[in-house]
Amino acid sequence: MKKINVGILIFNDVEILDFAGPYEVFSRTRTTKGAESRRNDDTAPFLPFTVAMEEKPIIATGGLKVIPDYTFENVPKINILVVPGGYGTRTLLNNEYLLSWIKSISDKSATITSVCSGSLLLGKAGLLEGKRATTHWGAIEALKSISKSIKVMSDRRIIDDEIITSAGVSSGIDMAFMIVEKHFGNEVASDTAKYIEFHRSKTNV
Repeated sequence: MKKINVGILIFNDVEILDFAGPYEVFSRTRTTKGAESRRNDDTAPFLPFTVAMEEKPIIATGGLKVIPDYTFENVPKINILVVPGGYGTRTLLNNEYLLSWIKSISDKSATITSVCSGSLLLGKAGLLEGKRATTHWGAIEALKSISKSIKVMSDRRIIDDEIITSAGVSSGIDMAFMIVEKHFGNEVASDTAKYIEFHRSKTNV
């Protein structure tokens, strides 16, 4: 089956669950029910991979070292972009190379998503102008300061306003399940949640 490419941005001091949670959801999704279907990729509709600015190990929060699958220079076409958060976002807010790359992926009609303070990078890239958005509770004021036109909502776990933003850390898992459900329906999303033994939150987007 033709795969939906999910590019997951990683960078130094990225929050582990911000990128690993969505990666787990997309990599374990199958269009055929049951544990047996997870033994191969025959019915796996998503192809998740990591992408970083440079071809060298990324050191995530807690010191976890991650080797990116691709760089900005050789990454394949991205259908869904996941921009995670973490303290590393603060040092990247004025990184024009990164911001321009995010904008270029958006210009190619990809679905753009963020987890936690990853929304700050989307805001700095100009993708949240005039849109509703959310972020980690500790980054609410920072997101507001980026642009007065961003309608920051602190009481929502996931916001889908063309750009999909989710709140802190674990909310990225629910966000990923929402995308799975959009593409393949509740039955596939629920079976995947059952497989990874995750209790989905009811999300009002």
